[in-house]
Amino acid sequence: MKLSLLAVEGGGTLNGADTDIRSLCADSRVAGAGDLFFCINGTHEDAHRYAAEAERRGAAAIVCEKPTETDLPYILTPDCRRAMAHISAGFYGHPEKRLTVLGVTGTNGKTTVTHMIYAILSAAGRKGGLIGTLGAKFGKTILPPALTTPDPISLFSLLADMKKEGTEAVAMEVSAHALALKKDCPIVYESAIFTNLTQDHLDFFSDMRSYGEAKKGMFTRCRLAIVNADDPFSAEIARLAPETITYGIDTPADCFAMIESEDLDCTRAILNLEDEICEIELPMTGKFNVSNALAAAACCRRLGVSMDAIAEGLSDIRVEGRLEHVGVYRGADLFVDFAHTPDGLEKSLLALKRHLKGRLFVVFGCGGNRDTAKRPLMGEVAARHCDFAVITSDNPRYEDPCAIIAEIEAGYRKVSREYVAVEEREKAIAYAMGKLKKGDILLVAGKGGETEQEIMGTKYSYSDKAVLRSLMGQGNA
Repeated sequence: MKLSLLAVEGGGTLNGADTDIRSLCADSRVAGAGDLFFCINGTHEDAHRYAAEAERRGAAAIVCEKPTETDLPYILTPDCRRAMAHISAGFYGHPEKRLTVLGVTGTNGKTTVTHMIYAILSAAGRKGGLIGTLGAKFGKTILPPALTTPDPISLFSLLADMKKEGTEAVAMEVSAHALALKKDCPIVYESAIFTNLTQDHLDFFSDMRSYGEAKKGMFTRCRLAIVNADDPFSAEIARLAPETITYGIDTPADCFAMIESEDLDCTRAILNLEDEICEIELPMTGKFNVSNALAAAACCRRLGVSMDAIAEGLSDIRVEGRLEHVGVYRGADLFVDFAHTPDGLEKSLLALKRHLKGRLFVVFGCGGNRDTAKRPLMGEVAARHCDFAVITSDNPRYEDPCAIIAEIEAGYRKVSREYVAVEEREKAIAYAMGKLKKGDILLVAGKGGETEQEIMGTKYSYSDKAVLRSLMGQGNA
């Protein structure tokens, strides 16, 4: 594709010869012949410094916010991130314009809602795609997890591949980071779903207001907003979109639900979707999962999916590591969950507490080099709702795990002293399992379906589910 055409796509000014571009690149270390290299001004590095390296490796041109010490033709733009997203969309033929893109944002629930939408579309016989924390899926293709929302080059390349395979609609998790970094800015969403806004990511955003403002950007680029009436931030979002419908359980809404019965394996509920009724049997527990089902159902109904297909899709839903029942050990039920925020942990503990016949145990930690303010809050939440906690390491990254644990303990001790700290996660789980009796419930929270643990820049193979299943085999199941 000609550089001049990409300059138009990116809204920049072409300086130098109009050359052919074979591919796009934002990492000088992997630049190759014919690449267009983007000089992204990052949090820790300014890629303008690496333009010369990209030139040595064969790059044909660069996109920059200021001239660089290279002889390459360049596109000059005031905003390289925005330009990268628009140029990527144009380079791959604007697949976002030829697909029905359904975006989901919110602190918690994004993964579950997108998987529910995908399941409903499948039940309706529609060719769906899925992009998010657990990876990407379309047709027979399954891609491993990377970022919740891929970088623009990967994202629009993936959307183009989906379109080539006949995908009609794509359910996509859209993180606040992605919105702040303008990864998705060319996309106009057919439906944009908001689940909730609770504390997280304050290592990246200066405060909760900035975090919320980042999420708002998605709702200025959608045809329909579907917002959670039970979350007060929805009122601000509702003013941004051309059309808004609400869903909720505790607050009057356009789409609401009545829970008929609930146990550890199944929740039966009646959904009212703008005065259309369907009964569902959701193979999940927790009121928050009924709320997630409402969001997905409302989205799919507006796409013309039948109420029968909605009920069928929700009856088959399975989401890896989201309040997932792993098994029974000594008569106690074992669960893993991705809950890694105070709100997420509280909702999961409350959901399990409703079915408790014995004691509620939780194993959890907090990730390193992330929002430190939530650590004592998560400690307080756990202490309020469980009978005993084992505080442990999560993904410590470049931090001292013991220092992270100490911050969690500070919050926990405000409420209770019924806990121990065990740094090694596998040993922490084993300790908790050793205390279980019939009727107890154990929740291992924070990692869910993750298959790695990051320590000092190295990702080690690790799975909470695998540890639980291994330990179950060593005792009386």
